[in-house]
Amino acid sequence: MTASTMTSMERVLTTLSHKEPDRVPLFLLLTMHGAKELGLSIRDYFSKPDQVIEAQIRMRTKYRHDCFYPIQYGAADFEAFGGEILWFEDGPPNSGESIIKTAKDILTLKVPKIQDIPSLQRTLAVISGLKERSAEAVPIVGVVIGAFSLPVMQMGFPAYIELLYNEPDLLKRLMAINQEFCVAWANAQFQAGATAVGYFEPLASPDLVPADLYHQTGLPVAQYCLSHFTGPSCVHLASGRCLPLIDNFVSLGAAAVGVSALEDLAMLKAACKGRISIIGNLNGITMRTWTATEAEEEVKKVIKTAAAGGGFILSDNHGEIPWQVEEETLLAISEAVHQWGRYS
Repeated sequence: MTASTMTSMERVLTTLSHKEPDRVPLFLLLTMHGAKELGLSIRDYFSKPDQVIEAQIRMRTKYRHDCFYPIQYGAADFEAFGGEILWFEDGPPNSGESIIKTAKDILTLKVPKIQDIPSLQRTLAVISGLKERSAEAVPIVGVVIGAFSLPVMQMGFPAYIELLYNEPDLLKRLMAINQEFCVAWANAQFQAGATAVGYFEPLASPDLVPADLYHQTGLPVAQYCLSHFTGPSCVHLASGRCLPLIDNFVSLGAAAVGVSALEDLAMLKAACKGRISIIGNLNGITMRTWTATEAEEEVKKVIKTAAAGGGFILSDNHGEIPWQVEEETLLAISEAVHQWGRYS
């Protein structure tokens, strides 16, 4: 094998080994854009696994990027507990009314069974279909919502903060329930064919909770979950800052960390070099208004800052590219990576 013949899988595995592949790997984490690709509403698009499989394959061919992203919507993890999903024409499906009305409702909360949840079963079908079609040449990236962050959907942010500070016994029970679900859901994705699973834990960011509180509460939860996953993981803070937590994420054994556009990428690279890979950090919000020239300049900047020595996958900073980002912008990002992302 020569560098010029690397598959996406080989390219990604090389950079995760902190070596330089033929070019910088590109992950365009596209979910809703598949509906545009097939001319469907977002709700109709996600209703049939075959549609998502077809769109993921089409989009990877069009944009020449290096992964399949079978996630349908993050709120599916909330839906698994009986929560309602709110649908929108121009944005991601979101969680509806809280299912935990009072803290004591935690006492009767049950761990969902993956096989009983239609939305999760659809995602597993997408993973299996992509696995069959990819012939091991393309990474398939699954997603779970971190057990420490899921309560923001389950009970609402203000009530959850009260729980964190004032109800240690109920917090312990809720974390045990969410941990069991999170591990089962991640491992079901690995069994279906996922190459790696992103552990999305935005509440870990010091932007949202104090670092000492996270160390006491959320970090042990992450340690439990990731240690029980049957495959590799990436910790992603969904746009939240993570630099103060890099040592913690290294200790978790995560292969990579999704980093924020709000942080100094050079400092992140220095902190992560040779220890944990970086995924990021294009700003998905400003991306909505980029010209092709601006997209190229942003790509060149992050490659120059973080690519050397491997350990870097270029992507957006949130883990999902907004619906409003146009095809022309995505094509410009891809073209820039292929032009400027070569190591030699």
